[in-house]
Amino acid sequence: MPQPSVAEPQLTVVVYGRNVQGRLDECLDSVTGQAAPADTEVIVAAVGASARSAAEQHPGVTVVPLPDDTPDGAARTAGAERASGRHLLFVHSKDTVPTGALRAVTERAAELPDTVDVLLLDHVRSTWRHQGMPSEDGPHLAKAGRRAPALADCPDLLKVTPLLGTRVLRTDFWRAHQEQLSGGGERAQLSGDGETAQHSGDGEMVAAYASLLLARQVATLDQVALNSLELRPESRPRPSAEDRFRLIEEYEGLLALAADPGPRRVLYNIMTGTCLRIVAREPMPEKVAREFFHRASRAAVTWRPEGYQPPGGLEGVRRRLLEEDAFTKYRAFQSANQKRRKLKSAVVARKHQLGKKVRDVRYHRDLNKPVDPNLAVFTAYWDRGVACNPAAIAAKLAELAPQIHPVWVVSAANVPLLPPGTDHIVPGTRRYWEVMARAKYLTNNVNFPNAVVKRPDAIHLQTHHGTPLKRMGLDQLDYPAASKGLNFYSLLSRVDKWDYSVSANSHTTQMWERAYPADYVSLDYGYPRNDVYYSATAADVRSIREKLGIAPGKRALLYAPTHRDYEAAWTPRLDLAALSESLGEDTVLLVRGHYFYGGAASPLSGLRRSGRVIDVSSYDPVEELALAADALITDYSSIMFDYANLDRPLVIYADDWETYAKTRGVYFDLMAHAPGHVARTQAELTEIFTSGAWRDETAAKARAAFRRTFCEFDDGRAAERVVRRVFLDEPAESLPPITPVDERTPAPSPEEAATS
Repeated sequence: MPQPSVAEPQLTVVVYGRNVQGRLDECLDSVTGQAAPADTEVIVAAVGASARSAAEQHPGVTVVPLPDDTPDGAARTAGAERASGRHLLFVHSKDTVPTGALRAVTERAAELPDTVDVLLLDHVRSTWRHQGMPSEDGPHLAKAGRRAPALADCPDLLKVTPLLGTRVLRTDFWRAHQEQLSGGGERAQLSGDGETAQHSGDGEMVAAYASLLLARQVATLDQVALNSLELRPESRPRPSAEDRFRLIEEYEGLLALAADPGPRRVLYNIMTGTCLRIVAREPMPEKVAREFFHRASRAAVTWRPEGYQPPGGLEGVRRRLLEEDAFTKYRAFQSANQKRRKLKSAVVARKHQLGKKVRDVRYHRDLNKPVDPNLAVFTAYWDRGVACNPAAIAAKLAELAPQIHPVWVVSAANVPLLPPGTDHIVPGTRRYWEVMARAKYLTNNVNFPNAVVKRPDAIHLQTHHGTPLKRMGLDQLDYPAASKGLNFYSLLSRVDKWDYSVSANSHTTQMWERAYPADYVSLDYGYPRNDVYYSATAADVRSIREKLGIAPGKRALLYAPTHRDYEAAWTPRLDLAALSESLGEDTVLLVRGHYFYGGAASPLSGLRRSGRVIDVSSYDPVEELALAADALITDYSSIMFDYANLDRPLVIYADDWETYAKTRGVYFDLMAHAPGHVARTQAELTEIFTSGAWRDETAAKARAAFRRTFCEFDDGRAAERVVRRVFLDEPAESLPPITPVDERTPAPSPEEAATS
């Protein structure tokens, strides 16, 4: 066994397995691209010629070639035997490590005493269809906090998905318990319990649970450190009867390791729940199912913890039938339960249909009432709240036409976030349909639902919510990854309701006309949400920065990447910790994830403690973030067009431009018409800021050309023009003329605000 050197690395990453579906290159790119040589070594336990060939293309890794028939458990062992790091992290060849994860792991591991044998991490899941889906492990990890308890003191940690790739193991601990932690041979994978069973076929489940059961102390890090790819069940061998029976034996072996009552009780619940789900969901011959149930019953009785209280309700009934080995009764119960669910669904559907009929009658009755000329409906971003262009228009309407009463459409979940006193309606309620039927003005930055009827004497105002770089509307027809089954006929029926469409520049006007062809009037007045970029004062800028916690004299960089249609959850494409360190203590990163990912857990929790990375993903309005920032870093987000109004530096980070352009479709080549310098790698981005190029003459010239094209109508009076034209019915020729770009004075920069 090799002895660690004096300069041993903090972490050894063991990448192991075959070159599954040719994914090893992607896996190694994700690891080697962020592995600091002084802290991390990378060992590839390459199974088969394809894996060996792929691994050898990556300099700086140690390749351990293994025969084609080497099981994953043996491959892990072979890689671990070469490790010189203080800690071990196993990554399967089909999985990837998100940017910044290794740095966070090594920093947390370095803090841990030798009594901590396991560091638990979070992960996301990906399938052939969806990328980066959040796990349910976050609450369990967060509950443990920064302490490192014994498992007996925090047994719910066993509920963390049993992936070996989310466990950083102390190397000496691994070697002391190698027999229990190395896992067995490889066989068909089960899928009855999601990820638990997906990884049970190669001993990973056993190793993952055993690591916690054998550890003296377990620490946690509530950060995503693994993107686990779940292969299609159809692409894997079907599990044999012996595979299924062996799963029960594996759980029994784990229960034998669980000396303390708390962990044993949690693990017992996991075992019985998993076995019942396999019987209920997995297709298998009835003879095999009966034998599996029988063996699971025997295990449930044998390992039932002393004083154990089964759960109540239907799950309790299932557990009792399992303990009684009542397979025939279980099947009858299962059948009755399925019929009950179908009947309940039918009753709910019937109630929904009756409710819809009543709603339709009331709605159409209200549609026959006169339109209220002093009633205006506003909504934004699918009923998120008071935001964007509709909010700016509503504010100006209150100033110029206070007799018109605004009502906001807001989802029930977002009602508590409304400004005090905001009159609002919740979709689907009685008043919602009454107001939608009677309002003269309906303003939205997306489309209203199909069920909303367009009355001849009502006015629908479409404000949109950005300048289009990516393909929109009918232009998505050739990009299925972007359209995702969009019904284009329904889209056009919604577009046909528009009376007015707001635009910020000639490019946008033309693209809306081709993407949304209909008989509406284009209001080439600028985006009302951008008015604040010309009306904000130095005091406003200082106040916003103080609210965000940006100390005077600090440089604030707003990083606002866009949504990728080929990603289901957001993970920063930059190693934010490394970027923050490279830019120095005088720089603060304001990081804003796209609103499409609002429901996902933030991957920034591990970086907030420094105060140099501030997660502003949930901060509204975004215009305040722009006013607070000295410069913007973005990729393909429409925020670049809005931010350009401030005439402050912009840097484009385009590490995947070709992929984005090919899958999403774009209207122009951003690389040729960027508003500033373009970085294709993190090293290039860092150099742009450390060298001062971010605000040099070249950047200024590019920004000036960009502003002339895309800030064409934005001059600070867009909302006024819209209100006067749409709500007050003033003729177009009487509206305030647009001030040329070169004659405008944007809001003061933070540097200017600090000295005024």
